[in-house]
Amino acid sequence: QLQASGGGLVQPGGSLRLSCTASGGTLDDYPIGWFRQAPGKEAEGISCVGRTGRLTHYADSVRGRFTVSRDSAKNTVYLQADSLKPEDTAVYYCATVLCSRVIIKGAYWGQGTQVTVSS
Repeated sequence: QLQASGGGLVQPGGSLRLSCTASGGTLDDYPIGWFRQAPGKEAEGISCVGRTGRLTHYADSVRGRFTVSRDSAKNTVYLQADSLKPEDTAVYYCATVLCSRVIIKGAYWGQGTQVTVSS
């Protein structure tokens, strides 16, 4: 089971750091991806990181503003979200993935965290 945390209310232009942790397992075994879903919209795969952290992919909508990374010692994958825009408002969740230009959700995911960008 994966758990995303770190969401909240932030003003446009602000930043948040989201965290993905796992209960009962190690994230090092899997590439991990971040998805988001806004009300009335389909889920969007926005970023992923390979098992070693060297491979990363980003959707065009977040490239240059978001950065994905992983810390094996803390068994955590992070998504640093900078220069946030109102259209980034969504529930963000993490999942095991096939990490490529098209991010494909794998077998494990969990509850998300709400990100709201508003003045």
